[in-house]
Amino acid sequence: MEPSGRIVADALTKQFGPVTAVEGLSFAVEPGTVTGFLGPNGSGKTTTLRMLLGLVAPTSGEARIDGLRFAELPRPASVVGGVLEAQGFHPARSARAHLRVHAAAIGVPDGRVEEVLALVGLAGDARRAAGGFSLGMRQRLALATALLGDPRALVLDEPGNGLDPAGVAWLRSFLRGFAREGRSVLVSSHLLADVDQMADHLVVLRAGRCVYQGGLDRLRAAQRPRVLVRCASPADLAEQLARSGLLEIDTMPDGRLAVAADPIRVGDAALAAGVAIYGMVEERHDLEQLYLQLTTDPGPAPR
Repeated sequence: MEPSGRIVADALTKQFGPVTAVEGLSFAVEPGTVTGFLGPNGSGKTTTLRMLLGLVAPTSGEARIDGLRFAELPRPASVVGGVLEAQGFHPARSARAHLRVHAAAIGVPDGRVEEVLALVGLAGDARRAAGGFSLGMRQRLALATALLGDPRALVLDEPGNGLDPAGVAWLRSFLRGFAREGRSVLVSSHLLADVDQMADHLVVLRAGRCVYQGGLDRLRAAQRPRVLVRCASPADLAEQLARSGLLEIDTMPDGRLAVAADPIRVGDAALAAGVAIYGMVEERHDLEQLYLQLTTDPGPAPR
């Protein structure tokens, strides 16, 4: 099999005593894509990532990268890089020294240290002690450590924590570029606006179970489109819409009508009622809205 960095979770289940943290979780992260891994705190995301990286043994099921369990990978650092927390740095050791220790441990030359320092934007801070780094700089150093082996896959848990807006934009661009090289990225994040712009694919957990996996476009398409209308007489327009068979009408807090219909039909109804329209826009469901529906609504999720 050609190495690809493909990540597969197959019916992963993890129990801690009487608590089931993850139950029957299956998904795949394909090469060339960024997969957003979403869910509320306590939904099982970090436990899943730890199972993928061989840090926690599943109760049942299995996780494979390039067709092998993590423990079976002959040179794991060249296959997958993981960042689960931006900690574990000796406070007195410089960023360069920290990376050289890890490079020696995984058998890569010191030249790779300089490459990853430049990749994550820490070349100018290479001599600084990690103990003086901000959280955002520690995140960059943790990412540099994960990149030392030139891996085909990245598994990241909240890598944007502590980054300023410019740093978040950089991270988003970096991960997209990494995926464009035919590698795979699995990234857990609460920064939904950035996941919206970055991810090709989503896996959403609620209480240890998958409630959605697929593209964001497919998730949006499952939502009924609505038109938001500001008009001279909402009551008259609503009456005419009802006569036209358009019954899914809500009144927004700002006085606009939200109508589950095509804009042309709404415009025709307004013309028939003689109601002046001051503004009409199609509602766009952002990832935050969709995420909240998936993780708080106990009803069935789209498949």
